[in-house]
Amino acid sequence: MLSLKSYKTLVFDCDGVVLDSNQLKTRAYFNTAKSYGASDAQAQALVDHHVQYGGISRYPKYAFFLREILHQPVTDAAMITLLDRFASEIHQGLLSCEMAPGLVELHKATPDACWMLVSGGDQSELRKLFAERQIDYMFNSGIFGSPDNKDEILAREKTTGNLAMPALFFGDSKYDHQSSTRAGLDFIFVSNWTDMVGWQDYCAQNKILLINQLGECQH
Repeated sequence: MLSLKSYKTLVFDCDGVVLDSNQLKTRAYFNTAKSYGASDAQAQALVDHHVQYGGISRYPKYAFFLREILHQPVTDAAMITLLDRFASEIHQGLLSCEMAPGLVELHKATPDACWMLVSGGDQSELRKLFAERQIDYMFNSGIFGSPDNKDEILAREKTTGNLAMPALFFGDSKYDHQSSTRAGLDFIFVSNWTDMVGWQDYCAQNKILLINQLGECQH
């Protein structure tokens, strides 16, 4: 059991930590690429890039897809087409995918800590989704996402005082670990739903505290 008593703020990634949505988004990247005219190999190249850069938003990933995989210019029109299709692909899945076991209980057990969501997902989409799923009330310090990246969000919220220190970040990707560490937060890797390749070795090499799911924590 891990005690969270010393932390003023608990920060959570969304995909793979709060929601079991990693595989849903992986399929959506493949399907969106195919709908745009990519071959199976090109669509899989986008998926591989997405998994390699877990925790990073869809915006730079689709720019990479256009520029490096399709060798096309990154135009506003192309980006809007891809982003809109991606959002429609994942909408229903996000409404119905599993929520982390023990999340509500953890919230009840940490009444003195502020909660914040910092995700690579689209910010407006996340806020609407969490309201529809009636879990937005837990994140009293805000729900944040792209187009700002996690480094930008954490730095900004620290500067405004909204992210009170000491703070702890629950994530499931290398970028989660790196961005939270750069911001001076402690970090716990949540392994149950991660799609990060080689996470066991990465966590061992960096001496990262591991839990299987959020329900393993206590206040």
